Amino acid sequence: MIITYKLVIFLIIVFVLLWLFIRTIDERKWLTLLLTIIFTPIVYFYLFYPLLNIFSSYHHEKHFNAEQWIEKPNLRYEMADEMIKNKLLIGKTKAEIETLLGNYEWLTWDETLKAKSQKKWNYNLGFVPGAFNNMQECIELNFNNEQVIAIRRYQMKKEFE
Repeated sequence: MIITYKLVIFLIIVFVLLWLFIRTIDERKWLTLLLTIIFTPIVYFYLFYPLLNIFSSYHHEKHFNAEQWIEKPNLRYEMADEMIKNKLLIGKTKAEIETLLGNYEWLTWDETLKAKSQKKWNYNLGFVPGAFNNMQECIELNFNNEQVIAIRRYQMKKEFE
C-alpha cells in the first residue's frame, strides 16, 4: 500500500473522532490514547473505508508488481496510477511488456487499416469500487518501432447480462 496524503488525512480524521468519542466514556488520557491508537486502524478499515468506497471512488494504491498484475486482474486499478505516473512502461519492448503484463487482452480497432492494430494493446484494470460505478477501467499501450511510446487510461461502460 502506498501512503498518500489522502490516506493520512483520513486516518487523522478517524483518530480525532475516536479520541473525542472515547473521551466521553473515560476521562483518563493515557487510557483514551491507548484505546484510540488500538481502534483507529480497526474502525478505519472495517467501517470508514467501506463507507467511503460506497459514496466515492477513493481507493488505496499499490506499487506495481508483475505477479500481482497477472494473479489479480480485478485489482489492477490499484497499480495503474503509479505505473502511468512514473512511466514504468515507456520505452519497453513488446517482449518486455508480455513478460510484465502478460499477453494483451484485446487490440484497438484502427479505421485507417480497417482492422485491429498491433500497435495498440489494451488491458483491463477492473472496476474501481463504488456503489454507482458501472465503468470498467482500461489502459491502452501505444507502440512505435516495437517500443511503448504512450499509455492512455480510459473507461468503458460494462453491460451486465
